[in-house]
Amino acid sequence: MNPKVVDRFLDRAKKWKEEMKLLRKICLDCGLTEDFKWMHPCYTLKGKNVVLIHEFKEYCALLFHKGALLKDTENILVRQTENVQAARQIRFTNIDEIITLESTIKAYIFEAIEVEKAGLEVKMKKVSEFNMPQELQQKFKEDPALKTAFKALTPGRQRGYLLYFSQAKQSKTRVSRIEKYIPKIFDGKGVNDN
Repeated sequence: MNPKVVDRFLDRAKKWKEEMKLLRKICLDCGLTEDFKWMHPCYTLKGKNVVLIHEFKEYCALLFHKGALLKDTENILVRQTENVQAARQIRFTNIDEIITLESTIKAYIFEAIEVEKAGLEVKMKKVSEFNMPQELQQKFKEDPALKTAFKALTPGRQRGYLLYFSQAKQSKTRVSRIEKYIPKIFDGKGVNDN
């Protein structure tokens, strides 16, 4: 058990404290190692992330890092957003749901452990499969060094920028976002990097 989970997460929980305590017990009962990553309890197998406990306004959740590879026999896994490729959640709005589903939750965790033991990976979309906003293409034409810097980013950072830029509905917003992030692209940083 990792003391940071209690000090930095459970003690500070606003709404789902009892639910998350039970989810923690279930994860630990499955033989996973408790860690604290991204300000959340994360349960690992030999250093590999298997499942994470999340707290949201409307629900708490178990997030399976490679949930897209699980069979989901009970049809309870949720894709958080359309852009999420690998992770899937099981969401809860009260402790009774967790109590009722405890054996199912454990079965999903054990399946996720087997996925990790087998070394399976989610096939991620290639950067070339994402929409490249016209405004970014124009910037690349105007500044070839920007294109070079962008191509030098990791695929994950490239995807992050493409998704962020593409989400803007108006062209002027896309241009504004691109302009704002040009220095970070040249610095080799992603959208959320400091």
